[in-house]
Amino acid sequence: MKLLTIDDSRTIRRVISGVGAMIGFEVLEAENGDVGIKVLENQGEEVALILLDWNMPGMNGLEVLKLIKADPRWMHIPVMMVTTEGEKDYIIKAIQAGAIHYQTKPFTQEEMASRIMEALGMGGL
Repeated sequence: MKLLTIDDSRTIRRVISGVGAMIGFEVLEAENGDVGIKVLENQGEEVALILLDWNMPGMNGLEVLKLIKADPRWMHIPVMMVTTEGEKDYIIKAIQAGAIHYQTKPFTQEEMASRIMEALGMGGL
């Protein structure tokens, strides 16, 4: 199983990749929504969880989330928002659009590992 992180911050992608590796997952990286969709088109059947930033150039995270949830190939893949946007309105919009989890930045590696496990139905660490 693989994780897909879609975030314009290389640092955040690297941290999530490290956390994923620590708990036994290969992590695919995309620097924006367009690249993330291309990764799904090529490897979507292998992706167990998508970690999605909200604020990115081009399509924002909510737009990417809606595209993913509208596509029968990917609509079953759980999506966790990973963003600096912590206001209630953002969280509500993301959940209504189909996100199953919401993690605000900054986060510790332990928090992220626990959230990933919860989002995959494996319980926290």
